[in-house]
Amino acid sequence: MGMPGTGWQVMASFRKDSSVTRERLKPGTVRRIAGYARPYTRELLIFLGLNAFGALIVVANPLLLKSIIDRGIVPGHMHLVVWLAVAVAGLALVEAVLGLAERWFSARIGEGLIYDLRTQVFAHVQRQPVAFFMRAQTGSLVSRLNSDVIGAQRAITSTLSSVVTNVISLVVVLITMLILSWQVTLIALALLPVFVLPAKWVGRKLQRISRESMQLDAEMSSLMTERFNVAGAMLAKLYGRPAEEEDRFSGRAARVRDIGVVQAMYGRVFFTALTLVASLATAMVYGVGGSLVVDGGLQLGTLVALATLLTRMYGPLTALSNVHVDVMTALVSFDRVFEVLDLKPLIDDRPGARALPAARQAPAVEFDHVRFRYPGADEISLASLESIARGDTSPGREVLHDVHFTAEPGQMVALVGPSGAGKSTITHLVSRMYDATGGSVRVGGTDVRDVTLESLRSTVGVVSQDAHLFHDTIGENMRYAAPGATDAEILAALDAAHVGDLIAAMPDGLDTVVGDRGYRLSGGEKQRLAIARLLLKAPSVVVLDEATAHLDSESEAAVQRALQTALAGRTSLVIAHRLSTVREADQILVIDGGRIVEHGRHEELLLEGGLYAELYRTQFARQGETAPSLAAD
Repeated sequence: MGMPGTGWQVMASFRKDSSVTRERLKPGTVRRIAGYARPYTRELLIFLGLNAFGALIVVANPLLLKSIIDRGIVPGHMHLVVWLAVAVAGLALVEAVLGLAERWFSARIGEGLIYDLRTQVFAHVQRQPVAFFMRAQTGSLVSRLNSDVIGAQRAITSTLSSVVTNVISLVVVLITMLILSWQVTLIALALLPVFVLPAKWVGRKLQRISRESMQLDAEMSSLMTERFNVAGAMLAKLYGRPAEEEDRFSGRAARVRDIGVVQAMYGRVFFTALTLVASLATAMVYGVGGSLVVDGGLQLGTLVALATLLTRMYGPLTALSNVHVDVMTALVSFDRVFEVLDLKPLIDDRPGARALPAARQAPAVEFDHVRFRYPGADEISLASLESIARGDTSPGREVLHDVHFTAEPGQMVALVGPSGAGKSTITHLVSRMYDATGGSVRVGGTDVRDVTLESLRSTVGVVSQDAHLFHDTIGENMRYAAPGATDAEILAALDAAHVGDLIAAMPDGLDTVVGDRGYRLSGGEKQRLAIARLLLKAPSVVVLDEATAHLDSESEAAVQRALQTALAGRTSLVIAHRLSTVREADQILVIDGGRIVEHGRHEELLLEGGLYAELYRTQFARQGETAPSLAAD
């Protein structure tokens, strides 16, 4: 373990932000960390044992050099010189094998911990309600799964092994040096402040520069992410100016470049200072020790051993002087991971929840005097996962007031009303994206809060305005609804959704990659694929958030044909911004201000001359070409 390698290790330690030592950890953090380490107890003990053994043999090489000189070269015992040289080579081989063994156990423990933490955090985040994802910044969540998980892993591998190795190494080296020559050892220790204090000063500078560098990197990455996704690229091409975009990125990249140069120079200054101080200490040891050798108070081999041991003393001393920063950095990473794991999902299965009973016919959907308010930020999210400070931590105002209706088995119920009236909120309660804060929502006569989420979501199918497709093949996007579906079943669902011929005409068929968010397909094609996916799932209750709202007339007609198949024999709630799509509804609910203000059939509501009639007239005026068919009613 030579001086140069140790120097870089110490520099990395100094670059960590010392502000973490001011963090307040939650009680029990260390105990929870021990719980994650417990499955790796055997590997961890072997790993620490190898570290301890490696620290102990730090002094072996200098002592062998001492013996070669004092007992072999000076007396002229060539046979002993040869054997001791072989021992030095053997020791180098042992150290090499030891290093490989340490690395294997370190990787085995570290990667295992990373896997355990990542899978647990991912599974836990997946259980969070949709409101959580509306608030949390995606980059912050990814950071918890990457940077913080890796930082937490280092608490058990890098940091723990570093402390063990440096403590044992330092103790053994100091004891050995004191035994060999207490005078030279004291002189070496006297130079320690000259070594540590400048290093700490450079360390503080590196901490500040590192923080700034990370921020600049994040800004540059954010710009790339926004411009490289499909929606951002399209917006930039439609409204952006290429030269200005290049200049903006060039400016951020230049700042990253400039601070990278400064960072590199500070690092070089530190390493150079480290080398100079070590050289100064070595010179003083040789000066004082050489005088003792000349006077006969010290053997030549002992002097060489002391000079070699000296290079192995400063590194551990400096590293241990910053060990509290290393330990707290690792513990804070663990704490940030635990912060996510401790966020209780707002929507979860109740104790004793049962599967929704299977029925021969589609179940009824009932809203029994339902009230609802959106949860406050403190109930669903973490401030550290949001990009801006939160000012709305109090519970939201009530948005649904005494909503009461029943969608009978196989009925189609249309929800209409102005924007923000509460239509989407009502549909979210059916699929339990949220829970009612008053009253109850029942499917098949059972409160949705009393059934398992898995059974509820296999019963309720949803098609939203903006059908989302993963960046994968058409076949895999379809199988997301039914993992065991065969190609024949998928093709049958596509035919039922009136999109089978289109897929068959594609060169790769079901293996066609749809692109990021399905952008390689048109809006109508995506919607019909979403309907086909719903048909493959075969739910008995269907929720449609106006699947034709943003389509042209040709695409709308194709989607309407697909919807006729999707709704047949199923209980359905349809949000309609185009009133023409709900004229055949069994029941129309007019929502305004979170209340049902009118209900009935299309013709009945028109005759009442209320809000529905007003919305109808507004819709009629906007749609123009649909007027004749609407007027016929």
